[in-house]
Amino acid sequence: MVETSRALAPTTKVFVETIVNSVCTVVNAPAVLHEPTFDANCWAPVKDCLDSGWVSSVGSYVDGFEQRLSAFTGVPQAIAVVNGTAALHLAYRIVGVKAGDEVIVPSLTFVATANAVAYLGAIPHFVDCEPSSIGIDANAMRQYLSDISEIRQGRLFNCVTGRRIAAVVVTHVFGHSPDLNAILSVCNEFNLPLIEDAAGAIGSFYKGQHAGTVGHVGVLSFNGNKVITTGGGGALLTRDPHLAARAKHLSTTAKIPHKWEYCHDEIGYNYRLPNLNAALGCAQLDTLDDLLLRKRSLANAYVAAFTNIEGVGVLTEPSDSQSNYWLNALVLAPQKATERDAVLAGLNDAGVMSRPIWHPLNALPVFSHCPSMQTPVAKDLYNRVINVPSSPSLAKLCP
Repeated sequence: MVETSRALAPTTKVFVETIVNSVCTVVNAPAVLHEPTFDANCWAPVKDCLDSGWVSSVGSYVDGFEQRLSAFTGVPQAIAVVNGTAALHLAYRIVGVKAGDEVIVPSLTFVATANAVAYLGAIPHFVDCEPSSIGIDANAMRQYLSDISEIRQGRLFNCVTGRRIAAVVVTHVFGHSPDLNAILSVCNEFNLPLIEDAAGAIGSFYKGQHAGTVGHVGVLSFNGNKVITTGGGGALLTRDPHLAARAKHLSTTAKIPHKWEYCHDEIGYNYRLPNLNAALGCAQLDTLDDLLLRKRSLANAYVAAFTNIEGVGVLTEPSDSQSNYWLNALVLAPQKATERDAVLAGLNDAGVMSRPIWHPLNALPVFSHCPSMQTPVAKDLYNRVINVPSSPSLAKLCP
């Protein structure tokens, strides 16, 4: 048995030790939450890029990375940028979000989803989630919008604040897809574009469509803690060639193409992915299928380890989706919510890096002034969800 150094009630101590030992049947301590996986093939394209001298935002690897992302995700347009937050910023701007607008944002998501709204001078407007995918609850959002908004001349306005509601963004939490068809139905009903924050969802599919390709615009991240990485990096996905052209123009400082002149026709951003990062991304794409198999194997091992343990379960993919299982998550039973911190302490004391889900964003002081529906599900899940080690390399330790 793994012992913890903290004074706990006997029943809590048994519960914590059961969870710690169950996790340790899947992974060997020490284990971090999620680390990148590199093989020997990563060196050749990176060296080739260095040898060429084309290491910045122009080069063959950027073009190749975008083309391969487009082919893998099944959309005609992929624009590679410096990180997922930059991709979100561009996504909001190209669908028409302006200063003073509101954007419907899930309460349970990484802070960047809301931060990028604020970059434009717009206001996040928070809605609740549902527990099976931790994505936006479409039915609750529909009822809420019916109660607080109205359509005027084809545009949706918040009757309480008087501001325009300009878009909806959904998150594929830990790589699990929400009910996108239901959410898209609500968006169509209220004339709102849908943006998919699929930052952690490379290799996830909803009803056969890759994450980030169902809405008007989707966003991927290739940060160091994602399934594949370019060091930093992200991408914007869309089927709309006009939105793609707009995003690419804005991401290249809004420079009008010319052989030698520097002429910029609006405020743009220096957001293009460097060729050096893209070279690593191309090598990582070569291993993506294997990484996804490893991550599914690891997820299955967690499910098997916790099948007969009372008071805790494992978050699994919705029945109509295929998840990449970016981050594996334990979900404590409601009656065990008060023991979350003891479980986190026990796991981390045992050398098994584990983290709670994000704070509900509408509970953070920086967003306390923003409009929000009641979010009881988000508040409840915050107290019960724990991420456990999910690196693809850990799959070799599985039965």
